[in-house]
Amino acid sequence: MFDFALVDVKSITSNIPRSNFADAELENLADMILESGGIIRPLVLKVTGEESYTVVEGDREYYAAARAQEKNARQGEMVNAFVISPKNEETILKQATALRGAETIDRPVKPLPDTTNVESRIANLELRLEKQFNELRTEQIQEKQKIEAKFKEFDTQSKESSPLEVFNTLSSPALVLRLRSAGFTDKLAVQLAESVAKERDKREFDSLKDVIARVKVKYGKRDQGISSDKMVAIIDTWSQISFS
Repeated sequence: MFDFALVDVKSITSNIPRSNFADAELENLADMILESGGIIRPLVLKVTGEESYTVVEGDREYYAAARAQEKNARQGEMVNAFVISPKNEETILKQATALRGAETIDRPVKPLPDTTNVESRIANLELRLEKQFNELRTEQIQEKQKIEAKFKEFDTQSKESSPLEVFNTLSSPALVLRLRSAGFTDKLAVQLAESVAKERDKREFDSLKDVIARVKVKYGKRDQGISSDKMVAIIDTWSQISFS
């Protein structure tokens, strides 16, 4: 029916693409073949020409043996095989097909991984992030509203005592003292006072926001002005100190 023989791996081909098998699996099998000195389940081959064969059964083993031969040409040169006699080829092919079918039925099917828990965790994480973002955004809006309310409160006060009146009428030396009281350095206070005087000569400030937008000086390597937070500090400081 068939002959047992040692066959040169290079003389064998397969009709099943190598891509049908995982590289990691073939690599692992190749190492085992080299370690044990050969495959434990011989290939079933049929003759396709003079010293040439094709795989009937054992394509996985063939590709693993081919990889073993690539890794160690001498040790992996030959492979155990049953070579089918042409007159028995049809019978052997039927048996191989039947065995493959039985093996597929008997092999347990691996269950698909349960992704429900992972998806649930991702959804919960997204909800927490969205909640934190909304809370942060709400805090920023509230802080902005507080600052705007503070500006509006002082802008609507009488011009005799309001910070807006100070920026529109006070002399530069007196304004320097006021700015220093709010925490500005001597140098920056002088520069800001000069900028205030220059800007109000062009046009009177109509609000504290206008002061923030127009008063800018070069301080070191960057532009410096009166920020919204600093203007709040100015308002609080000037409201608590009596300037004479």
